[in-house]
Amino acid sequence: MKSYILVSDKKWHDELFLTLKNSIPANWERIKSRDEFEYLNLEKINPDKIFIPHWSHIIPKDIFEKFECIVFHMTDLPFGRGGSPLQNLINLGFEQTKISALKVSRELDAGPIYCKNDLSLLGTAEEIFIRSSNIVGDMIRDIIYKNLEPIVQEGEVVVFKRRKPEEGDISNLSDLSKVYDYIRMLDAATYPSAFLETEFFRFEFTRASLKSNEIILADVRIIKK
Repeated sequence: MKSYILVSDKKWHDELFLTLKNSIPANWERIKSRDEFEYLNLEKINPDKIFIPHWSHIIPKDIFEKFECIVFHMTDLPFGRGGSPLQNLINLGFEQTKISALKVSRELDAGPIYCKNDLSLLGTAEEIFIRSSNIVGDMIRDIIYKNLEPIVQEGEVVVFKRRKPEEGDISNLSDLSKVYDYIRMLDAATYPSAFLETEFFRFEFTRASLKSNEIILADVRIIKK
């Protein structure tokens, strides 16, 4: 029987793992932490494929050279290689993107592509991640059942820089729709919220709703500095 691993520490992939385990006959394992994702642990399982829908760490060479590792990147590669794809796309004004399933290689996000599927960028970051989880599930099924072979990337390479927590500062934004985008694109578990600061307080924003481009309603967490 085939063996597959799903690597993600995100809670929105819990259901994805259970769905794959219950619908695709195979030995399925879930890895949630960096410590678990080690060569010796993988060697014991000896997976046929390792699926990585969301991971913020560099995948070691001894792993991707030994095992077939497939990551899911939220851009139409080779456009948007690099970090913080969701936030960079929304910041650039995109409302639609593609999820690219690619084989891990030495160069970041430069490996050959198995397949691509459309993804809407409307809603909060967490809503988008949940939506993408269902799409990733369909892509995994296609890769397994259709025996898809990856194809070398073609097109102009555009590289994104990983965004830093301090870039969530909304105090210097002058456009209301931009403020809304900043709040929603950072509104997900484990992500640093959009914020502004005064001398004494830090205001963190979530659950934003844009009303006719004139008003934003949002939850705010106020922290004394």
